[in-house]
Amino acid sequence: MAQRTSQDLSEALKEATKEVHEQVENTQFMKSFQRGQVLLREFKLYLASLYYIYAALEEESERNKDNPVYAPVYFPAELNRSPALEKDLEYFYGPTWRWEIQCHEATQKYVDRLHHVGRYEPELLVAHAYTRYLGDLSGGQILKKIAQKSLHLPQTGEGLAFFNFPGITNISKFKQLYRARMNTLPMDATTEKRILEEAKKSFLLNIEVFEELQRLISEGQPSANGSAVQPKVELHTRGINRAPGPAAAVENERAQMQQKDMLPSTPLLRWVLALLFFGATVAVGLYAM
Repeated sequence: MAQRTSQDLSEALKEATKEVHEQVENTQFMKSFQRGQVLLREFKLYLASLYYIYAALEEESERNKDNPVYAPVYFPAELNRSPALEKDLEYFYGPTWRWEIQCHEATQKYVDRLHHVGRYEPELLVAHAYTRYLGDLSGGQILKKIAQKSLHLPQTGEGLAFFNFPGITNISKFKQLYRARMNTLPMDATTEKRILEEAKKSFLLNIEVFEELQRLISEGQPSANGSAVQPKVELHTRGINRAPGPAAAVENERAQMQQKDMLPSTPLLRWVLALLFFGATVAVGLYAM
């Protein structure tokens, strides 16, 4: 059995993922988010993708909670995000949210990898838990403030449950505890190397998700049959005079022509009618006297 290096696993993970972590932050989706340029539809797509990812991660965490290589970093009460994401999705989509959201291709690829790891290589689950949960406890807290301000979400926290960790009283101390637990995991050098590679892979999968979200935002979200569905435009017609459509225009023209046809066509006939009308008016007046 190959011996591990003297470097702690937490430090090795941080060092091994530094470059790919920067790549995540430089995706167009994340740069726009960090600048506060996030719309409600984009945020809802983001939360939906996270829901599928965390549902898979936490299903496999539960499956491997007694595995000696994973058990020390199993903190469901403190870290699980699925219940919080369910609250957020219900807040944004309503009670039918499960039928409203969709697991897109890149997200499904991420989900499939999590299930594979959990079932066949459970020791690698440590890498995914590290990249997701410690990221949520760090940069995720910044994203929370940006989302709340950009989307004008309630100060009471509705729509932001994902970013809240009510089971953790001190985030800094909890992260220290988590890293300390990671550093005591029983593994050889080969397993450690595989965990480092898996952590990098998890970041790359995350990049693919962000790139897909950006594409959905730019092109319009695909429907189930693959065609693009553009956001609905609501027409507010109060106080707006609409131009008539072709059918209405034809009817208007017809009415005008009928009115013209009812009028006399020659000046002489018009004068005769006018004199007759004048004479009738005088006669009625004399009769009234």
